Formats: sequence, structure tokens, C-alpha cells
Amino acid sequence: MRPLSELGDASLAQVRVVLTDIDDTLTSEGLLLAEPYAALERLADAGIAVVPITGRPAGWCDMIARFWPVAGVVGENGAFYFAYDRQARKMRQRFFATVEERRENRRKLDDLRERILAEVPGTGIASDQLYREADLAIDVCEDVDPVSAEGVERVLALFSEAGAVAKLSSIHVNGWFGNYDKLSMTRIFCADQLGLDIDRDKDRFVFVGDSPNDGPMFAFFPNSCGVANVADFAGGSAPLPKFVAEKRGGEGFVEIANRLLSVHQGPVVRERAHG
Repeated sequence: MRPLSELGDASLAQVRVVLTDIDDTLTSEGLLLAEPYAALERLADAGIAVVPITGRPAGWCDMIARFWPVAGVVGENGAFYFAYDRQARKMRQRFFATVEERRENRRKLDDLRERILAEVPGTGIASDQLYREADLAIDVCEDVDPVSAEGVERVLALFSEAGAVAKLSSIHVNGWFGNYDKLSMTRIFCADQLGLDIDRDKDRFVFVGDSPNDGPMFAFFPNSCGVANVADFAGGSAPLPKFVAEKRGGEGFVEIANRLLSVHQGPVVRERAHG
């Protein structure tokens, strides 16, 4: 990973879309603070589309697409996208799986849920599970005491043994049935809603993330950036971003947004000092 300062002006001048994870990328210690939220608005005002790419549930993503200054949101690690058409006052939705497929997948995930809770002490069901359409989120540190590395690996293995895909975020292990991830649904969203081919136009994107489930995005986009806490996962096998901010969480996102806006708008107001 190279310092953010080495992401050159010429590369940033081509960028028209910011794709960003939410938890521990936009947020800090579980909170979405004023500065990173304002950075979303400043990016949108500069003509740069912002699209959260998250593991969070459909219920949250409906709210995000409606109320945040974003072009849309990819949720549940690529299970769907939501984009709110403000002029038509209509939510545009596209799911990877059919209703029937999601119903059958839920039955299998419910069985797997009971096995994981029984075999891996200390795990819990994520508090946002009720609002999910396509995956099972196992809490490993958000509302439970941190589960050991061995316990997390066992959760991942149980998903795999059942034929499910599983990804570790900074707070959950998310598992699902289906051949999709954050990158595959981002490809569909950008074609449908932005008229961009990410394979042809990848230089027009910045992706910002923090954890292993962002690996496909880090590997694909040449302008991939991590907030500083991505270094917490540097010892694993998941791909890491090309560039990294000095600060963690939401402050790191603001740092990246300011770097981009300095090219598109000239000097920007420095984020508020803390401490």
C-alpha cells in the first residue's frame, strides 16, 4: 500500500464516481459523524457520484438511497442495488436472485444459523438481520464480545462447508448462497444507473474500504484506497488497496475526499481538528 499522497492529480482528474464501504470507512467507532457525511455532499455537489457499497441490510439501504446524497447503494455484499429516482419519486431495485431463489436460500441459511450458533461459542446474530433479504450476518464483535480468530475462522468454514459464500467485514461474517459479490453488483449498478462500463472505465472510479470483504474491489480498481484501519487486516490473504490514508475510519474518508476535491475544486476546507 502506498501513501494517499502518491495518488496523482492526473489520475484523480479522471474520477467521476466514488464507491465507498460504510462500516469503519465512513463511520468511526460505530458513528457516522458530521465531517464524513458532509464530504458525501461536497462530492455530490462537485458532480462526483457517490455510491455506498456495503454489507448492511436491505432495510438500511432503502433509507440510505432515499435520504443520503448518493446516486444509489449496493447492499448485502452485492445481493442487490437500490437507487432512488428523485424526479419520478420511485425506488429502482435490482436483485441478483429471484424471489423464489431468495426464499430457498433463506431456508438453507436458517438451518446454517442454528449450526453456527451451536458450534461457535460467543457468536450472535447481527442486530440488523431482521432487515436482510439475502444473507445471514453473524456478529463477531459489533454487539457481542470479540470472537477469537479461531472462532471467526470456524464460522467462515461452516459457511463454506454448506456451499455458501462467506466474507469477513470489520464487524460481521456475512454468508450467502449465490455467485455474486460487491464487485459483480457494482458492475450491474454502474451500467444500469450511471451508463458506465467499469471494465472499460475503471480509471473513472475511486473505491474506499477497510476490510477483507472489500478485497474484490481493492484488487479491481487502480484507484482503490483504504482508510488507515485497513492495515489491521494486512496479515491476511485478502487483497489490499493500492493507496492508504493516514487516518482511520471516517476521518480517513474525509482525507480521501479532500484529496479528490482538491483536484476537482481546488483547495478545500480542512476537516475540523479533534482532541
